Amino acid sequence: MDKAPSTRQLKVAREIQKSLAEIIRSKGMAAFDGAMVTVSEVRITPDLSLAKTFVSIFPSEKAQKVMGILNDNLRAIRGELGREVRGQLRIVPELEFFMDTSIDYAEHIEELLRKQ
Repeated sequence: MDKAPSTRQLKVAREIQKSLAEIIRSKGMAAFDGAMVTVSEVRITPDLSLAKTFVSIFPSEKAQKVMGILNDNLRAIRGELGREVRGQLRIVPELEFFMDTSIDYAEHIEELLRKQ
């Protein structure tokens, strides 16, 4: 069973989420093939070395392409993150991007309920 995240983990995760959201927003939708990218959650490991970053992408048809763009630019994004959080964090965590499918899941449930 996983342990609940510490207060420090939560604070660092929130700071990283805010910074990544700003970095992605500043690139503009054109950088992501016209898709809207939202950083929905960041989970950080207890040693603060890895930030699992969940993004929701609209429209979802562009999700695979956008995930490719994010992963291709991982080092550059991490570098920008380092500049953003250099005052708060000694070590910038590695980043991993994951699709947040909760919106698609909610839409699927709504669709199923409408069909009844």
